[in-house]
Amino acid sequence: MMHTAALPDPQYQPEFYADIAPKRLMAWMIDVGLILGLTLIALPFTAFIGLFFLPFLYAALGFAYRVMTLAGGSATLGMRVMSVELRNARGERLDLGGAFLHTLGYYLSCLMALVQLGSVVLMLTSERGQGLTDMVLGSVMVNRRI
Repeated sequence: MMHTAALPDPQYQPEFYADIAPKRLMAWMIDVGLILGLTLIALPFTAFIGLFFLPFLYAALGFAYRVMTLAGGSATLGMRVMSVELRNARGERLDLGGAFLHTLGYYLSCLMALVQLGSVVLMLTSERGQGLTDMVLGSVMVNRRI
């Protein structure tokens, strides 16, 4: 995987990666709550038929939520609350394609428990706090510049 000078170097700019793993966890918990709320709001609009396929409704709304929020500001609402954002390998904010690929990678890893576990281990141990999807795409989560 290539890293360019556009991405902060964890050796010389560690403040960009400080506390990223716990912030990711908190952002994820906030996003799960928001997606659950969206799912509950959507249920009456399905005439409660959505109860029969609730996990799929949750997944579809979550996928759309993640892609739209990542494409709109390179961070989900949970990430914004935690003051972190994703950057691509060039150090730029994610565009729609990057947001879609990042979300797809996240969903694919969630489908396989060992892959997701490996991704979490990578987030906790890699120099830039990258998960598996981040490593494949070259993206990083950094503390937002103030």
